[in-house]
Amino acid sequence: LRSFRYYLTSVKSRPISLNNTIFKNTKGIYSSTFYTFVHSESETNSLSRRRIGEIMRFPTGTLALSLAVACRFTTTAMAFGFQSKPFRSFSTIGPIKRDFHPLRATIEEGTDVAGATSKTDDDIFFPLQGQTAQDCPPRMRFAPSPTGSLHVGGARTALYNWLCAKKGQLDFPGKNAGFILRVEDTDLARSTKESEASVLADLEWLGLTWDEGPDNDAAEYGPYRQSERSELYSKVAQKLLDEGKAYKCFCTKEELEEMKEKQEAAGIPPRYDGTWRDADPELVQQKVDAGAEYTVRFKVPPGARVVIDDAVRGTVSWDAESTVGDFILLRSSGVPVYNFCVAVDDATMGITTVIRAEEHLTNTLRQGLILDALNAPRPRYAHCSLILGEDKQKLSKRHGATSCNQFRLDGFLPDAMINYLALLGWNDGTDNEIFERDELIEAFDVDRVVKSPSIFDMDKLRWVNSQHLKSKSVEEIIDLVKEQMGFVGLLKEGADDAAVDDLVFAATSLAKQMMETTRDAVTNAQTVLNYGLPEGGFEALEESEAKEMIKNGNFYPISQKLIEQYNLGELPLPDPKAPLAAFIDSSGKGIIEDNESGGSAYSFPEAYKVHMKNLSKDLKVKGKHLFHPLRLALTGEMSGQDITKQLSLVSMCSGEDSVVDANVVDIVSIEERMTKLAAFCETIPQEYHAPKVKSKNTNSKEEVETKSRTNEKETASTLVVEDPLDSYEGPAITSLDIRVGRITKVWEHPEADKLFCEEVDIGEDEPRMIASGLRPYMSAEDIEGRLVIVLSNLKARKMVGFPSHGMVMCASNADHTEVKFVSPPVDAKVGERIKFPGFDFEGE
Repeated sequence: LRSFRYYLTSVKSRPISLNNTIFKNTKGIYSSTFYTFVHSESETNSLSRRRIGEIMRFPTGTLALSLAVACRFTTTAMAFGFQSKPFRSFSTIGPIKRDFHPLRATIEEGTDVAGATSKTDDDIFFPLQGQTAQDCPPRMRFAPSPTGSLHVGGARTALYNWLCAKKGQLDFPGKNAGFILRVEDTDLARSTKESEASVLADLEWLGLTWDEGPDNDAAEYGPYRQSERSELYSKVAQKLLDEGKAYKCFCTKEELEEMKEKQEAAGIPPRYDGTWRDADPELVQQKVDAGAEYTVRFKVPPGARVVIDDAVRGTVSWDAESTVGDFILLRSSGVPVYNFCVAVDDATMGITTVIRAEEHLTNTLRQGLILDALNAPRPRYAHCSLILGEDKQKLSKRHGATSCNQFRLDGFLPDAMINYLALLGWNDGTDNEIFERDELIEAFDVDRVVKSPSIFDMDKLRWVNSQHLKSKSVEEIIDLVKEQMGFVGLLKEGADDAAVDDLVFAATSLAKQMMETTRDAVTNAQTVLNYGLPEGGFEALEESEAKEMIKNGNFYPISQKLIEQYNLGELPLPDPKAPLAAFIDSSGKGIIEDNESGGSAYSFPEAYKVHMKNLSKDLKVKGKHLFHPLRLALTGEMSGQDITKQLSLVSMCSGEDSVVDANVVDIVSIEERMTKLAAFCETIPQEYHAPKVKSKNTNSKEEVETKSRTNEKETASTLVVEDPLDSYEGPAITSLDIRVGRITKVWEHPEADKLFCEEVDIGEDEPRMIASGLRPYMSAEDIEGRLVIVLSNLKARKMVGFPSHGMVMCASNADHTEVKFVSPPVDAKVGERIKFPGFDFEGE
């Protein structure tokens, strides 16, 4: 120790900087084993460097030295340490620059590093050394490149890895299983901190939290940004050089381009020809001493062949020598290439399985060769097929939203995104398509990932999202709806929190049953607050259901009555003191059914119902001939949610104290609606001011017979015909998914004597399993092969242990002694959706 200290201090030198990680010298090479001193005189600097190099050539033994220099003016701090493993010999490799490479972590002047110890090649550690990856607790990784947003494909990759890791943590409690997030940011030109933050935020939104990552400094196998792991890459590259498994290549760009042109002209696939593979060591050293730039290339073993058992694609093999040639590990700038970093990181982080997109399959060849050369265990690989758009082309921006953040902005739930992404290439072997997060963790198995490409279907995603929304209460999603209102700028800045909460609750409750995304609640609220009758009057109204209804003559007299009652103060209006009366039930929970409203016996909803019953009696009109004109007059729309809820929302958002920004939403108050309605009625032609009366012909034989059959009942002037839909109390007709299906297989339920079990093809990938109570009325032979109508969007449930998902629609006589199928149209095709006349299904 004294001798070593003497050598350091016997020259006129002032140590001012320390390289205990990586320096880049003028020859473009890295040294991770050499301490650098900058001296006042270049000659003594060379002498000191030479002496240090001589001293550090210790024979194999148990003594190791480590030096830490704290650069505070002329103060030098030195530390010596011991280690039990053999100390490798070191030598210098040329003059060292003072500037650090941009990828390496630096020790700045003034940093106290006394007591720090250097690492040697012996510190390269592979956690799975000597083990089989498949037998170890799963350590999965997702390694995004921070060059943009997290897109659908990357999110699915992250999800599959996350699911395997979480399942592994359940199967191997207390072990080292985990989900590792590694940032591959070696592309300095494109990588940004902003992109990294965006990707991490998207993963957090999806709920794909990581066990180890760039924000966890204490993690065992960090750092987790490739830009902070340069010391390790340099060390591994040096190890391969020392072992003769890599070499320095001094070919210039011009020489490589000429080589490529000659090979292409000869019809040979371009690859490096091995010019410097077996070069004379003295020549190599001469080039190094002369400061020539070089790359470090991997020496592909003669006849090398890489074979993997891919969990998705089966056995895949490559003839390495003829496929890639000797490829680059370190560029002439000293920056490590992608495949080298990935192989080293997977080995040193103990990754057991790599799930990634099929476009990375060819990278496996180079990574496998590097791992084999390092005697590091290979992870298991699973290369998932690409996700395609509906045009069967690779999913891209032209197909619409593809970034996770855009789906968040559009109102999709994280759990629904996770559910749908899991189905893009995987299934659990059943017909189930709706999974909670815990169910996915339990069911997921990488061996069930399919090889064929997946089609990204936005309609299917919206359906999955709607199913997750239906399973949640109003209270569970109001925060998400509030977030959506913030996205579109609907709320005033600094608005009263209590009033905002009331508005969000009302808007969510109002739209809950029809919502496919949380954005739908906001869009619906904007529609409700507006008023649909055109300023241009009757002639400006397009030919539609609304115009035909007005022509029937009920709209005008009903509208006139509403205007009169409003002006007299007789029309029930929402109570500002109880703004949520229409939206909550007696227990205080949000009402989500369209045909239900809340409130006490003296509340606005009840007062409105009583008033409209009286109006029906006064005008001698009922059913749709009353309710359709009322809806159009009060809301400006022919369809929508309960009128009392809509008017309550309008009342909440009208006035100076409204929390809604009128610059973003056109709010038409109830008073303004009455004014607009009166102006619109003035434009309705006289012929449509009253219901049409059917003329009486006493000489008509048909009329005489009709009167006789009806016991001469008086015909109402409005001649209203009873419509079964007037008394319909189920969910909105437009919310039903009714399709044409064919029963392909029928068998008797083994435990229920009244049930048939049926397989029904409704145009999906797999037939539906449906249980029906038709056994007392039909035989299996009568049913099998029949074209039927199927209510398809019922929630799957078990019928005496049989998983039934849907309902075959039938009709019976009054005493239920005869049951028959409801027949689809004669030209209907399997999978075609059935629509009801008079209902607008557009967009549903």
